[in-house]
Amino acid sequence: MVPKGMSAALVVGIGGGGDIVSAIPVRNYLKRLGIRVLLGGLTWERYVVDPQPGPRKLSEIQNIEPLSETSALASSATVSTKGIRFTASKVSEFLGEKVLLLDPNLGVRGLIRGISAAIEKFNLDMVVGVDGGGDVLISGEEKNIRSPLLDSMMLATLASLDSATLLAVIGCCTDGELTLEEFMRQLARIARFGGLIGAFGLVKEDAEMMERIVPNTSSEVSRLILAAWRGEFGRFKIRGGTREAEVTPFATITFLIDPIVVFREVNPVAKQLVETESLEEANEVLRKAGLFTELDFERSLKGGDL
Repeated sequence: MVPKGMSAALVVGIGGGGDIVSAIPVRNYLKRLGIRVLLGGLTWERYVVDPQPGPRKLSEIQNIEPLSETSALASSATVSTKGIRFTASKVSEFLGEKVLLLDPNLGVRGLIRGISAAIEKFNLDMVVGVDGGGDVLISGEEKNIRSPLLDSMMLATLASLDSATLLAVIGCCTDGELTLEEFMRQLARIARFGGLIGAFGLVKEDAEMMERIVPNTSSEVSRLILAAWRGEFGRFKIRGGTREAEVTPFATITFLIDPIVVFREVNPVAKQLVETESLEEANEVLRKAGLFTELDFERSLKGGDL
């Protein structure tokens, strides 16, 4: 399921800060195959962690080792200039290793440059983007879409890199955005275009690691992945009771997907983001497509743009 000859990979959660927790099973899976892994995430924490709308710029972060204008190594000591501790910092402390932080404020072009710097620095030959919940697979017509911006930007980034890339989707429907029927319909479409590469299930080692780290984070997707692992089933309230997520045994499965197929055949807005040079530009693309984004939502909580 992994391209032959791969020896070192970046495994990066492509959504908000919590996706780096959901990426742990993918990290473990690759390590069991003998692949060296650098784990990573984005500088955008959910508003309950960081009430300032949007992602933090690297210039707003302390105790990092910059690799480029949009990428840096983070440790357990990494915090924002306002003292907010990133989920990536907590994961770094738990794993005892440095992790990569990507700043999306300079658009998809900036993300490409940031990841490319990490690839060169650490001699990586593969990039795996991990989405917890599956909303990266949106068509744009689903009624419960709430956070399409960052996932679509990262999908466009994966599709534009020169390196080998994979998209890993874990915890299907646990973000409350796609229904199980919508998710399966999209997965079937991906399969029809030859983009479904394989799948693997959560194992005891993964669950035990996540059970130790999840209580220290706000990652609801990871919490519901563990609920599925324990055999819980049904609809669960998330986001302070504002949304419902479906929890089924499928949430314990990681689907490995060709991101180029998703980019070309599934998520229509991602293609319009490739040349963006700022988060604002990318957000405006989604607005014109009729999509309300996580940036719009966070700004609405503040009563306007900051």
